[in-house]
Amino acid sequence: QVQPVESGGGLVPAGGSLRLSCAASGTFFNINDINAMGWYRQASEKQRELVATITTGGSTSYADSVKGRFTISSDNRKIELYLLMNRLKPEDTAVYYCTITRFGINYWGKGTLVTVSS
Repeated sequence: QVQPVESGGGLVPAGGSLRLSCAASGTFFNINDINAMGWYRQASEKQRELVATITTGGSTSYADSVKGRFTISSDNRKIELYLLMNRLKPEDTAVYYCTITRFGINYWGKGTLVTVSS
């Protein structure tokens, strides 16, 4: 079992920055078992949407809405995932979820709330 645990959310003014982290707890496993890791978000009364993904090889992809502002990275040795969010906007307000894909199965964290004030 893999249990991602997010941290780093909070309240930040528009234009500010936050860094989210995600650590994988549970049964120890090999990074080579991991297919990809990513961040999703869900705003109030909206569907969950993809924010960014990263493979263990370092390939990244971003939603158009966050390109140039957010940076996803990972520490494969510790199996940790990060999301650096710059120039935050009120529309970035959402619960941010970490996901780890292992052997094709997606494991989700419980989320961390990011609130951007205008």
